[in-house]
Amino acid sequence: MLNLRASVARVTDPLGSWLLRRGVTADVVTVFGTTVSVAASLWFFPRGSLFWGTVVVTVFVLFDALDGAVARAAGGGSAFGGVLDSVCDRIADGALFAALVWWCFGAGHDRPLGVAALLCLVSGQVISYVKARAEAAGLTAVAGIIERPERLIITLVGTGLHGLGVPYALDVALWLLAALSVVTVAQRLVAVHRSAGQREVTG
Repeated sequence: MLNLRASVARVTDPLGSWLLRRGVTADVVTVFGTTVSVAASLWFFPRGSLFWGTVVVTVFVLFDALDGAVARAAGGGSAFGGVLDSVCDRIADGALFAALVWWCFGAGHDRPLGVAALLCLVSGQVISYVKARAEAAGLTAVAGIIERPERLIITLVGTGLHGLGVPYALDVALWLLAALSVVTVAQRLVAVHRSAGQREVTG
C-alpha cells in the first residue's frame, strides 16, 4: 500500500502544485470530486450502466488523492480540510453502495445481491465510525483486513467487469467485500476493547 501511495503521489503532486498556483484549494478539489462521484453513482448505476458508471466514478475517486497533493503543495492540510475529506469520503461511498442497492432491487432484479450491497453499505460506514469514535475517546482502532482503498477497488472491479458482461463478477465482488467488511468491523471492535483494557491497566 505504501508503494502504491508513493507511485500515485509522483503523478498527483505536480498536478497539485499546478492547481494551487491557479488558486484552487484542496477543499475545492475535495468537494468537486465528491459531487461528481455522487452524481455519477446515482445516475449510471441505478440505470444499469455499470461499465460507464465505473469509469466515471473511478476517475473522480482519484480526486481523493489529488486534494492531498494540493494540500501538500500548500504546506500541509488544515484541520477542517481533514474533517471535510473524511465526511466527503463517507458521502461518496454511501452514494456508490446506495446506487448499487437501488440497481439490485430495481433494474437488476437481484434481491440476494441487493442484500450483499446493503451489507457493504452499512459495514463500510461502521468501519469508519468505529475508528473515529475510538480516536475521539483516546483509543486506537487501526486493525482491519480491509480499508477504503480496498473496498473501492473490489467494488469497482466488480461493477466494471459486470458491465463488460463477465458473469458473476459483481456477485463475487460484493459478497467477498461484505464478508471482509464484517470481519473488519469485528477486528476493530476487538482492537478498541484491547486498547481500552491497556489504558485501564496503565491508568
